[in-house]
Parts: sequence; structure tokens; C-alpha cells
Amino acid sequence: MRVLTVYAHPNPTSFCHAVLEQFVRGLDDAGHTNEVVDLHAIKFDPVFGRDDYSFFAHESVPPELFDATELRETMVTLSGGPIRRRVAKRWLRDKSLPELLEVVAKQRPKDVLAQQEKVAAADGLAFVAPIFWMNFPAILRGWMERVFTYGFVYTMTPEAWLQGDLSGRQPLLRHRKALIMTPTFFRESDYRDSGCGAAIERLVDDFGFRYPGVENVEHVYFYAVGAVDEATRRGYLQQAYRLGHEYESSLVSAREPALEPEPVEGGVG
Repeated sequence: MRVLTVYAHPNPTSFCHAVLEQFVRGLDDAGHTNEVVDLHAIKFDPVFGRDDYSFFAHESVPPELFDATELRETMVTLSGGPIRRRVAKRWLRDKSLPELLEVVAKQRPKDVLAQQEKVAAADGLAFVAPIFWMNFPAILRGWMERVFTYGFVYTMTPEAWLQGDLSGRQPLLRHRKALIMTPTFFRESDYRDSGCGAAIERLVDDFGFRYPGVENVEHVYFYAVGAVDEATRRGYLQQAYRLGHEYESSLVSAREPALEPEPVEGGVG
């Protein structure tokens, strides 16, 4: 399988990085093709900006939701200084709504398009990141907001657009699997008993991956990394290796006999 692994942690000596190394080694040993996108290393911009809205210039959006005059005025205003605005106003004044939307679509950010190419080329996805505020870190959250765009991971029916109906979402992803691996600060019981674990599953796992069409979603937590003993940490890394080595199979329980990874040191988080 071709696996795209998205990694989000700024510290190369972190436990997260140790998890990444073992997971990738497992993939390699099993013969999978793997590419790692290190969001901090590439300095990915997680902020959803003006040009990111261009993905909504899509043929499935009902045309009555667009106002050609307003769209034209916005494009002129955002074109730059006085001279640029005059040129833009003259150039845009006779363009029809479809032509205006075509111009908007050409503003799609290149960094997002590059990431979408990587996602589209993969058979499966994997994510390695800590849990921050019961969600992904900001850089990974922003990656999803910018890369999992309208027209790429989902569309909506015209009726859903006009009625604001969530059930009208139409999934576009066709990946066989998404595996999420998240070291945590707190214990498993804290996630289970507080309802935070269920909230993460609903918002991250379901809405982020299952609803857009990923066939199989697994979320593996490495609980309380900073508090557990060394043997438990080694067990987590063994599990990370197995998750890579057995990526195509169901989630392997950490209680089963472990395939021994190479010795690895990793910091907390």
C-alpha cells in the first residue's frame, strides 16, 4: 500500500517522533510505500486564509448562492492598490458568473494543492501527533481545515446547500484506512470517564475521516506518556511498530506478543 503519514510535533527527540520512527520502520519492513509530511519541518501555514475560500467556487454549489455583482466588487477590492483596482474593474465588468467563479478557482493556494496531490496518491493515511486541548495540535488542525476542502473530500447536494442540511454531505475520499496515533498527557480513565474520548471520536474520527469516506478509521492512544514507566513506554513503541507492520489488518492489541523494535529513546509528548 501507499501510505501518507502526516506528522505534527516540533521536537525531533520527542516521544511522538519515536512513535513515528517505529511506525515507519514497521511499514518499511512490511513492504509498504510510505511518505512522511512533517508539518513543522515544511513550515506548513495552518491559517485558513482568504484564498482558501476559492475551493467553494465549485460546480456543485447552487449558482443562486452567488451574487455576481458582490463577487466582482470583492475581487476588485482585493486586487491591490488603486491602479490594480482600476485594471481589475475593467477586466471583470463584463464577465459572467461562471467566468468569475473560474477566476476565483484559479486562486487556490499552491501549498494546499501540493498536499492534496499527496493525499490523492495514497491508498491509506496515518497521523502522528499529541493531543492538545482534546484535539489535534493547531498545525495539524489547520492542515485538515485547509487540505480537506470542499470539492476534494466532500461536496453537498443543492438541497443541502439551500436548507443547511448536514445529511446532504457527499463523501469523496476513497482511502482504505486512516490510522491516528496520539500520545496523551492524561490517563485512559480520564478520557473514558469525562466523555472527552467520545467527543474526540465524534469530532476528529467520525467527522474528520469517516464522514468524508475513509473506509476504516482506527485511533490509537498512548496514554499518559510522561507518567507511565519505561516498560510501558517500550510497549507503546512496540505497538507503533506493529501498527506499521500490520497496517492493512485490524488494530493489533498491545497485549499480544510484540515484534521487537530497535532500541529507541524519546522524550515526553
